[in-house]
Amino acid sequence: MKLLIIGGNGTIGKKVASYFSLENEVVIAGRSSGDVKVDISNLNSIKSMFKKTGSLDAILCIAGEAKWGSFKDLKEKDYYIGIKSKLMGQVNLVRVGQNFLNKGGSITLSTGILADDPVVQTASAAMVNGGLHSFVKAVGLETENAIRVNVVSLGMVEDAYEKYKDYFPGHNPVPMSKAVNAYIRSVKGKDNGKIIRIYE
Repeated sequence: MKLLIIGGNGTIGKKVASYFSLENEVVIAGRSSGDVKVDISNLNSIKSMFKKTGSLDAILCIAGEAKWGSFKDLKEKDYYIGIKSKLMGQVNLVRVGQNFLNKGGSITLSTGILADDPVVQTASAAMVNGGLHSFVKAVGLETENAIRVNVVSLGMVEDAYEKYKDYFPGHNPVPMSKAVNAYIRSVKGKDNGKIIRIYE
C-alpha cells in the first residue's frame, strides 16, 4: 500500500509511520518537515500536497491544532484556530483526498478524549473534536468507491505524559502500542464512519 501520513514526524505520528513503513510505501507530510509540506488550515496547500503525492491507498491525519485557554479568556479569533486547522483542515483532507484514493482506500482523522471527557481550558478543542466525530459518522454514510472514513480518538498518550499530565490529573496514559493499533484498525479493518476510542 501507499500511505500518506500527515503529522508523521509528531509524537504519535512517528510511531504510526514506523509501523506502516515496515511493509508499505509511506509518504510523510508536515508543516515544517517531511517528504511533502502542507498547512492543513490552507485549502490550496492541501490541493498542492495531493498533486505531489498522486494516487494513494490510505490517508492518515495525525495533525491539527486548537487553542487551549480558560473560557473567560477565549476570544472569537481563538476558536477559529481550531476551526480552520483541526476541524476544517481535516474535513478538507477528506473532501480533496477522496479524489486521490484508489478504490477501497481509507481516510483516518484524529481527535481526542476531549470530545467525550473534556478538562478545563479545552472549550475550543473539545468543540472541534466533537464536531469531527459527528462529521465522520455522517460522511461515512455517503462515501463512494468503497472508500472508508474513520477517526481515532485517543486519551493522553504515554509519550506526551510529562507535557500534559497537569491538564489530566488522574488520567491513565494510553500505551503507545494501543495508540498505534487504533490507526492499524482504521487502515486495515473494515470500519467506516467509526469513532475508534482508546482512552486508557
